[in-house]
Amino acid sequence: MGEDGNGAGTMDEDSRFRLLVDSITDYAIYMLDTNGVVTTWNKGAEHIKGYRADEIVGRHFSIFYTPEDRASGLPERALAAALRDGRFESEGWRVRKDGSRFWTNVVVHTIRQADGTAIGFAKITRDLTDRKKAQTALAESEEQFRRLVLNVTDYAIYMLDANGVVTTWNQGAERIKGYCASEIVGKHFSTFYPEEDRARGLPQRGLETARREGHFQAEGWRVRKDGTRFWASVVIDAIYAEDGTVVGFAKITRDVTERMEQQKRLDQAREELFQAQKIEAIGQLTGGVAHDFNNLLMVVLGSLEALGRRLSLDSRESRLLDNALQAAQRGSQLTQRMLAFARKQELEQKPVDLPDLVRGMSELLGHTLGSSIQIETRFPLSLPKVFADPNQLDSVLLNLAVNARDAMPDGGSLVISARPAEAEADDPHLQQGRYVVLAVTDSGQGMDPDTLARATDPFFTTKGVGKGTGLGLSMVQGIAEQSGGRMQIESRVGVGTNVQIWLKAVDETAAPCQPERQDGQAAPAGMDRKLTVLAVDDDALVLLNTVMILEELGHDVVEAHSGEKALAVLEQRRDIDVLITDQAMPHMTGVALAREVAGRWPNLPVILASGYAEINDARALRLPRLAKPFGRIELERVLRRVSEGMGSAVAR
Repeated sequence: MGEDGNGAGTMDEDSRFRLLVDSITDYAIYMLDTNGVVTTWNKGAEHIKGYRADEIVGRHFSIFYTPEDRASGLPERALAAALRDGRFESEGWRVRKDGSRFWTNVVVHTIRQADGTAIGFAKITRDLTDRKKAQTALAESEEQFRRLVLNVTDYAIYMLDANGVVTTWNQGAERIKGYCASEIVGKHFSTFYPEEDRARGLPQRGLETARREGHFQAEGWRVRKDGTRFWASVVIDAIYAEDGTVVGFAKITRDVTERMEQQKRLDQAREELFQAQKIEAIGQLTGGVAHDFNNLLMVVLGSLEALGRRLSLDSRESRLLDNALQAAQRGSQLTQRMLAFARKQELEQKPVDLPDLVRGMSELLGHTLGSSIQIETRFPLSLPKVFADPNQLDSVLLNLAVNARDAMPDGGSLVISARPAEAEADDPHLQQGRYVVLAVTDSGQGMDPDTLARATDPFFTTKGVGKGTGLGLSMVQGIAEQSGGRMQIESRVGVGTNVQIWLKAVDETAAPCQPERQDGQAAPAGMDRKLTVLAVDDDALVLLNTVMILEELGHDVVEAHSGEKALAVLEQRRDIDVLITDQAMPHMTGVALAREVAGRWPNLPVILASGYAEINDARALRLPRLAKPFGRIELERVLRRVSEGMGSAVAR
C-alpha cells in the first residue's frame, strides 16, 4: 500500500480533535475571530444556546449577552481582557435563542500564532443554572433565617467566637439587654453577668461546659446596659468545624423575670394558704381548749367567790383565797386571749368614741408604762366613732402598751393616734367603706424582718420563758378582724414599731343606739319578785355553780342536764319564768333548744350562755347572751335586762 492509501484510511490529528470537540454536549466550545465573530460551533453550544451552526457562525458572540450587559460593553471588555492577559473567566447571565436566560461560567482564551500574533479566541461556556438556583435558594434561605433571627424580639440570639466574644446581635438581644449591635459586638459576653458571678468565673464555666458537652443551660441574674438586673434562662450550644474543633458558640437568652415573679407569688400564696390552714387548725384547737377551760374556771371562780361570801376568814386565810381568785382570774384572761385569737370571743359592739376611751385609760396606761415612758395622744378635732367592743379595745390598747414598754427598757415615747381612712374596693383585707385607723407607735428597739414576720404567730414571743404567752398580738389581730377590720405592723430595728388597727367607722346617719342602763341604776320592779329559773348544762360542775349563784340571788332553780330533759320539764311545769341554757351540748345545742322553746312557749325568755361568739342563729333569735366564764354580777345583770321584757312575747 502506498502513502495515499494510508492517508485515506487514517484520520489526521486535526480531524480527531474536531470530532472530540464536536461530540461534547455539556460545554459550549467554539471559536471567535479577533473581532468576536463566531467561526466554529460544537454540539454542546447548540445544546446549551439553542442555535444550530448555520444559524450562528458568522455572527458576533455578543448576541449571547443580555441587553444590559451589551449596553455596558461587557463582551468587548471580555475580549480585551483575554487579549491582554491571555485568559478571561467570569460568571453571569446569558441568553438562549428562545430568549430565556441561563447562568454560565465563561472562559475565553486568546489563540496566537508562533510569532505571538493573535488570530482569535477559544470560548468555553458551561450552563450553571441549576447550581446558581441552588446557591440562590440557599442564599435566600440563609437570608430569611438571618432576618428571622435578627427580628426575633422575645429571645436574645447571638453568636460568640471560640473565646466568648460577641460576633452577631439580634433585635431581641438589643431589647432585652439594652445594647445596640455597634455597642456590644467585639466585647466579651461576660459583660452581661453581675460582678459577683464574674468574680466566681461563672461565664467561663458556662463556655467550658458547652465546649466539653456541646450544650450548657442555666438560669440566673443578668445585667442590662442600664445596670438593672433581670432573671434569665440561658442556653449555650457549641458550633463545630468539619474537623470537630469548636469555632464558636450560639447563645440564646430569654428574660423570665415575670415568670420568676409569678412563681414567687404562687409560692407565697401557697405559703399563706398553708399558714392560714395552720392558724385555722390552731384556732380550732385553741377555741375548744379555751371553751372547756372556761367551764372549769367558772366553777373555780364561782366556788371561790361563794366561799369568800360565806366564810369568815382571818387575814392569812383571806390572802390565800385572794391569791386563788387572782390566779383563776388570770386564767380567765388567758382564755379570753385564746378565744380572741380563735375569733370565737363574744363581742358587744357599739359606737365608741376613741379619744374618750383613750382618755379614760390614761391613768391605767400611766401606771402600766411607768414614768420613764412619755405618753402622747394625737387625735383630729373631728373623728368618727368606731363600731367596736369598748372592753376589748381597752385590752387591745393595754396589750400594745405593754409590748411597747417591754421594747423600751430605758424609756422612750408612746404615741396613740387616730385618723379617718377609706378602704378601696380592691382591698383584699377590708370591705369598701369608711374606717378609723387607731395607731400605737413606740420609739423602742423595733423588730428585724424575721421577728416581724412571726409577730402575730400564736404563742410566739421574744420575752423569755414565763414572761409572755405569745398571744398578745394574736389577740389584737383576732379582735380587729372579728370587728370587721384588720391589724398592720411596721417595725425597724433601732427605730421603733407602729401598730395600726383599722376599725369600721359608725354611720352618723344611722339611728342612734339606745344606751344601756348602767349598773348603778336601780333594778326594775320585776326583780323584787322571786323567779323560777330552768338552768340547762351538760357539765354537772358548771350546772352546780350556776344553780348556786341563782339561789344566792334568791331565785328558785330547776336543773336539766340536756335540751331534751329541759323540754320535758317545760311540758310538766308552767311556772318557769326564765330559761338559762349552755350552747355546746350534745344532741341538742342551746340555740336548737331556744328555737324549740320559741315555737312552743313564745313568752318564755331564753338566755344563752356560751364562750363562743360566732353563733349567728342566736343573733337571729335575738337571744340575750351570757359570756362564759360568768359570775354573780354578770348573771344578775342579764337577769335584770331580761326581766324588763317579762310579760312581752319573745321575738322569734
